[in-house]
Amino acid sequence: MRFALALLALLALPLAAHAQDATAVVGEAAPDFTLTDTDGTTHTLSDYQGQIVVLEWTNPGCPFVVRHYADGTMPALRDRLGDDVVWLAINSTHAGHADAALIEGGNEGQTWPTLLDGDGAVGRTYGARTTPHMYVVDAEGTLAYAGAIDSDPRGSQALDDRTQYVEDAVTALAAAGTVPTSTSDPYGCSVKYAD
Repeated sequence: MRFALALLALLALPLAAHAQDATAVVGEAAPDFTLTDTDGTTHTLSDYQGQIVVLEWTNPGCPFVVRHYADGTMPALRDRLGDDVVWLAINSTHAGHADAALIEGGNEGQTWPTLLDGDGAVGRTYGARTTPHMYVVDAEGTLAYAGAIDSDPRGSQALDDRTQYVEDAVTALAAAGTVPTSTSDPYGCSVKYAD
């Protein structure tokens, strides 16, 4: 019995460590980072200060991500938000969990950069748990929203029946208003961190 409890405690350590590593807090400054995208271009979050930024944790091998792209919900949302909003996908999938072609590939209909976070440092800092896991940073660099893209994990509701968390947050910020829902429970596949 003690062995089983000790084993469970050891297995829980990596998850607890990831949760403790998170320093991104809604209402506080979004942690800055610099990552390189699949085309070799470097992106630093603070370079986009003055613009609203959407961060989308992604993994092209995750069925939830695939659904959002195949159904067009992710590209359609990006289009509705317009070019004034910076949209960055971040892939924290460790190479041991997928082949390089999958990690460095894009999603169907994706026209924005995918930043590579192979060691998971940025994902852990933000506490990213799922793909997709969405974050919205306001023009002053404050983390304004963290959670799901919408309120429909199964994708079974009509678009008009879903609460569009990310869209609502960006729309409110663009109008200098208050974000109606600043956090929600993300849904999707677990982020495939290195450990």
